[in-house]
Amino acid sequence: MGPAEAALATIRVELAYSPRAGEVQRRALTLPVGTTVAQAIARTGWELPQDIRIAIWGRLREPAEVLRDRDRVEVCRPLAVDPKEARRLRYRSHRKDKEA
Repeated sequence: MGPAEAALATIRVELAYSPRAGEVQRRALTLPVGTTVAQAIARTGWELPQDIRIAIWGRLREPAEVLRDRDRVEVCRPLAVDPKEARRLRYRSHRKDKEA
């Protein structure tokens, strides 16, 4: 592939972000080869909190990671409740319902 062809090479990626429970925003982008996760997120125009985490196909990645064709980038917001604690609370509430 020559320099002119390399400049025209593109990849397709999908970005997903859930700003709150029950809402998911998705964007399909066509980007130049060599685009990083941070650059792709910047192209979405999403207003993101500072404490987000980024995953590609469910595996945590750094913003400097270079994307590949058909990657799915997931922007993960911080958890409101620790999953273990949520499970304990559900168990306790079910137990109280049975006792009543």
